[in-house]
Amino acid sequence: MTTIVVHTSNLFVRKLRSLVRQPFWLAVQLIQPLVWLLLFGSLFRGVAELPGFGTDSFISYIAPGMVIMMVLFTGAFSGMSLIEDMDRGVMNRLLVSPASRVSLLLGMLSYLAITLIVQALIVLGIAAIAGAEYPGGILGILVTLLSAVLLALAFGSLSNGLALLLRRFESVIAVAQFLTLPLVFTSSVLMNPALAPDWLQNVSSYNPVNWAVTASRDALSANPDWGSILGYELLLLALAAVMVWLSTRAFRAYQRSV
Repeated sequence: MTTIVVHTSNLFVRKLRSLVRQPFWLAVQLIQPLVWLLLFGSLFRGVAELPGFGTDSFISYIAPGMVIMMVLFTGAFSGMSLIEDMDRGVMNRLLVSPASRVSLLLGMLSYLAITLIVQALIVLGIAAIAGAEYPGGILGILVTLLSAVLLALAFGSLSNGLALLLRRFESVIAVAQFLTLPLVFTSSVLMNPALAPDWLQNVSSYNPVNWAVTASRDALSANPDWGSILGYELLLLALAAVMVWLSTRAFRAYQRSV
């Protein structure tokens, strides 16, 4: 166990050094959620006045949604850096090193989680400046970060597993695009499902993005339903565990093929 922690830490530091060399990527990943937050928050603020919407502040409603959307997109495309490592021969060198496959994956996922926590706090902070309110306070923000991390682990693992199996940038991009937008628009990222058709409400109940958004938004509200929040977090934890396991299997398949 100690060996796994040490190897994971070393690989995390390696990824962190690449960010220090190119810090602009951290800012680039923030552009889309911030544009959506400020643009939609301004253009559609009147939506909150619709009967049954559930809140009187649209920007407060979409703020956790923008955090989760950012996490989804970043996680789903995180396998791109793994393909770059494979093309440069870095992955083959790592696979013959003493580091276990679990450490390789956990190092990448730890880096993804930490950077997304920083970005999530920035998005929530800018949303607060723009008028969003978080009655749930610090605890609500912590639950939002937990939801973000679990979703990042799930889709980061999926993306890395696909990268190991497909090994082509365009293939991973195609799958990521195929998954992300439908998951966003069949969730409550931008709109209260209560105002949507019945079939969309049914679909959203099986959508992991909606689990994360709903748990985050509920935790940030004045009267959280902690039983419901716990249920969503357990679903996200189970999904993340399955995806991590599948990703380690993909490492084995990749190693057998090289």
